[in-house]
Amino acid sequence: MTLTNNESELSEINVTPFIDVMLVLLIIFMVVTPIVTSSVKVELPTSKSEEKSDTDKPLILSINEKSELFIKDEMITLENLEQKLDEKSLNNKESVIYFYVDKSVSYEKLMEVVEGVKLAKYSKIAFSTKMPD
Repeated sequence: MTLTNNESELSEINVTPFIDVMLVLLIIFMVVTPIVTSSVKVELPTSKSEEKSDTDKPLILSINEKSELFIKDEMITLENLEQKLDEKSLNNKESVIYFYVDKSVSYEKLMEVVEGVKLAKYSKIAFSTKMPD
């Protein structure tokens, strides 16, 4: 006498315990990793030099809608651009110069200022824009 079952057995793998274990392992690694990387005790030497000076800060060169030239908030002319750049950067030619230029300024005026910066031997320049609303 054989009993037949009309319903076939469905075999499925239950992945819930697997996901639970993986999440626990992830949390353990997230907690342990910072501890492991900082477990070596190192006594750093002291330095007699001062904190970073303004030379590490970028220079902001602005041109307003009247085509007036500014370094930070100080109005300058194209003729004394090199002198003011050297003064503000403490003669660090590796300083980054950020251009903030009004959209109404002519391309010709902008290129005059860029040429002045290049003649002053500053090669790291960047142009700032704003994102559209």
